[in-house]
Amino acid sequence: MNRIASYRDVTAQTPSQCAEIGVHDVAVLCDPLGGLVIPQHGMLVVSDLHLEKGAAFARRGQLHPPYDTLATLRLLQILIDRYAPKTVVTLGDNFHDRRGSALLPPLFRQSIKDMAKGRDWLWVNGNHDPDGAVGLPGNSVDELHCSGLVFRHEPKPGQANGEIAGHLHPAAVVRRREKSVRRACFATDGTRLVMPAFGVTTGGLDLRHAAMNGLFNRTHLVAHLLGRDRIYSVRFDNLIG
Repeated sequence: MNRIASYRDVTAQTPSQCAEIGVHDVAVLCDPLGGLVIPQHGMLVVSDLHLEKGAAFARRGQLHPPYDTLATLRLLQILIDRYAPKTVVTLGDNFHDRRGSALLPPLFRQSIKDMAKGRDWLWVNGNHDPDGAVGLPGNSVDELHCSGLVFRHEPKPGQANGEIAGHLHPAAVVRRREKSVRRACFATDGTRLVMPAFGVTTGGLDLRHAAMNGLFNRTHLVAHLLGRDRIYSVRFDNLIG
């Protein structure tokens, strides 16, 4: 999915058509901006923000677009305004490297502090940022358990009932109006769910990639693809391989 196009087009007033689904018998909403809402807990979940990705590359002498953090935080603000969550959970790789949160510019640091006011904020540690967030509101944890669900960055191999994870940046391809369209997606068989990457400059891994093998019962697997203002739900068998 072109996350930058999504950022440019959407506003806080944009109507959204979510997918209402169940994960391990818990009702959740998949928002087309890439956030997961758990209404019974007033919880908003996003994954793989990869904040300060451009800055991390610049530190290594590689020039990337410098606006990734600004654009990603603006999308997150839209979701917070839309749902007014009691709790925000970020599912790891919140920053693109270990130094990202410590070197976060004051403008972005204040933006996160403003979004966190009056709510709980949990930073799940990822493989890019295993040491947690530095100097930011909230708590850093390796995983979180809540009402039969477990939130972690990397999916565990094999069956994991109630797992909600990130890391793999799932994406899928469908044919629409004689054209092939590739989109980031929520991937779930009803037992576990893997989140799309929320960062605007992140890539995606196709659901048919070997890294996805064994995670889902493909008979029940559905890709909930992110559209501009709605979710498109497509069964695995109907995706283009």
